[in-house]
Amino acid sequence: MHDSPADDTSADARLAALSSWLSGVLPSPAVAIAPASEDASFRRYFRVTLGRGSAVPGRGEPASTLIAMDAPPSREDCRPFVSVAALLRDAGVHAPAVLAADFEQGFLLLTDLGTRTYLQALTPANASALYEDASATLVRWQAASREGLLPAYDRTLLKRELDLFPDWYVAKHLGVDLSAAHKATLEAAFAKILENNLAQPAVFVHRDYHSRNLMLTEPNPGVLDFQDAVFGPITYDLVSLLRDAYVEWDEERQIDWAARYWQSARAARLPVREDFGDFWRDFEWMGVQRQLKVLGIFARLYHRDGKAGYLKDLPRVMGYLRAACARYRDLVPLLRLVDALEDRRPVAGYTF
Repeated sequence: MHDSPADDTSADARLAALSSWLSGVLPSPAVAIAPASEDASFRRYFRVTLGRGSAVPGRGEPASTLIAMDAPPSREDCRPFVSVAALLRDAGVHAPAVLAADFEQGFLLLTDLGTRTYLQALTPANASALYEDASATLVRWQAASREGLLPAYDRTLLKRELDLFPDWYVAKHLGVDLSAAHKATLEAAFAKILENNLAQPAVFVHRDYHSRNLMLTEPNPGVLDFQDAVFGPITYDLVSLLRDAYVEWDEERQIDWAARYWQSARAARLPVREDFGDFWRDFEWMGVQRQLKVLGIFARLYHRDGKAGYLKDLPRVMGYLRAACARYRDLVPLLRLVDALEDRRPVAGYTF
């Protein structure tokens, strides 16, 4: 959810090069190579079908499919993926194993975590069990945290993400030029949001820990799309999980799942707030940062990259944002501005 999609002009040449590379690292020729998934970056993933009786290269265990990643070196760096994969697996998280790598060409060969995402599998009946697994995995990931191994989720990065909202959602998507007063309102809100975010204890942060990146696997869940991991606010990944841009649960369930995570985190001696009410406030304020960022990213994916599929999820993200802002006095000016932007009519002194 951080970059733009690949240009197809050189896709065939890249696929040919990838196929040639695979022929040198696989123990036997691949039966088939087919697209496995797409994301919002320049990376592409292919499912490599192996012949009957094939084994995982360098491991000896049987496998019918593997995953090949194509990440053009001029656009992507595979090294963070490999580093974070190792951190996750060392923490006991079910992440893909890196079987072979060619950093100069931008190719990786990975174990396959299957085809069924949480988003595809979730139902009201199984949600609590699946979120319990995801929460336990998140606690393991955070408990392994060590400073200095991942980039800091610092003020500069958090603010850069917030700026996606005025730059892409407001200016490009809504077509609104903010006045100096409106910009001042937004900046004042951003300052308060950052103050809260940066006061939270820091741990390993996956940064997109949600239903499209969690796979239904054994052990469950499998975790994908972790290359942008950072060291930052402890509530961030839980917000990604429970206030997911792609699936929504009623607030009673969100609070219940958050409380269960909080209890597990305390038992694991993670630095969460001692009072759940204070923890929930941090969760909501972190959510506001993420929701503003996601609104900007989804608008950018549409207007810059031609990906219209994300537009249907904008109302869900906006709903999270407005509900949280309505509960905190310091965020009410932001809510009024957002309401004015959305409704396009004068509200509390705002005119467009």
